[in-house]
Amino acid sequence: MTELRFIADSMLGKLAKWLRLAGLDVSYKNDIEDRALVDQALSEDRIILTRDRNIKKRKIVKKCLLIHSDHLEEQIRQFFETYRMRSTGGSFCRCIRCNTLLKDVDKRALKGKVPAYVLETKDRFKQCDSCKRIYWAGTHRENAEGFLKRVIP
Repeated sequence: MTELRFIADSMLGKLAKWLRLAGLDVSYKNDIEDRALVDQALSEDRIILTRDRNIKKRKIVKKCLLIHSDHLEEQIRQFFETYRMRSTGGSFCRCIRCNTLLKDVDKRALKGKVPAYVLETKDRFKQCDSCKRIYWAGTHRENAEGFLKRVIP
């Protein structure tokens, strides 16, 4: 089965971030114009996630989910109900900033790049090759896991 890929319009930044946390491939730029959004969706075979009815009405747009709510929890529920997903199976594997798949990194290479306490107390780290952001499992991750478990049907 081919992995579904998405692109979110400029009104859905929070949704894009949370879908990335759930492990989904979601392209997002906060300043993307409608035409560029549609062009990218078509060229990369992505499903458009939008709050803009005019995008969905375009004849060239075949794969699109019109998100009905302004509220993040309802947006996430609509998404997962529409695509009949229960679990993504790959949570916390993508950079929330740039959507790049994260890679394991040896903690010894991170001295001076993360707080000393974190380096002493955590063993596993991931890093984005694109933007160089570093990730580890801490309270933010626990909170995010709890949120996703609560809102994904």
